[in-house]
Amino acid sequence: MKLTQNTIFITGGASGIGRGLAEAFHQRGNKVIIGGRRKALLDEVVAANPGMESIELDVADFASIDAAAKTLIARYPSLNVLINNAGIMPFDDAGSVLDDALTRTLIDTNLLGPIRLTSALIEHLKGQPEATIIHNTSVLAFVPLAVTAVYSATKAALHSYAMSQRFMLRDTQVKVQEIAPPWVDTDLIKKSGDPRAMPLDAFIAETMQGLANDGEEVVVEAIHGFRANPGPGEYGVFNGFNAEMMVNPIPV
Repeated sequence: MKLTQNTIFITGGASGIGRGLAEAFHQRGNKVIIGGRRKALLDEVVAANPGMESIELDVADFASIDAAAKTLIARYPSLNVLINNAGIMPFDDAGSVLDDALTRTLIDTNLLGPIRLTSALIEHLKGQPEATIIHNTSVLAFVPLAVTAVYSATKAALHSYAMSQRFMLRDTQVKVQEIAPPWVDTDLIKKSGDPRAMPLDAFIAETMQGLANDGEEVVVEAIHGFRANPGPGEYGVFNGFNAEMMVNPIPV
């Protein structure tokens, strides 16, 4: 995708990877609008980045998505980039009883949210001379983390959806790209400075370089092996990865 002269809407843009991407695009002169549930945080980011704007949005709520999409189309007719970044990552135990309400919220946020928002904006994006949809999935779409089973499953499902969407838009001017982050040191789990987590600034810098191409996926160098893992022999890497994470768990 082109990295300048866009009008970009980023969900979950008030913190973590979303804020990092928003500020990186803003610094390149793009018109950036961030969306999120927490108005105070949205206001803080906008104040720190003059010219950036925000819209309150709960991606787990269809009515909120519908209202935000209508506002975006009316207020920003040049909108041509959608970045589906918002997500939550609660831990769970697939070998035990799951909290049904939490599971439902996780699916509504991480999977149905991007699907619904993209659906609400797709015809507008098709009307632009050049447009891009970016889905933020995870390396866990390819090698699940067993203690975040539902989260990993939502990201695998979103990866699958992005593939189908890309194919269906193949003859249009709308491109579909996917970002699959590793563990990045943000507050998605707990910002802890753990040496296994990639620093946010390094992740954003490498990701922006990757987005400059028209490749289907943007995967940082550190996780190329994980991305290449799915296949008949994938269980060896999966089991080894999860055994190590049980010995040295993510701090929560």
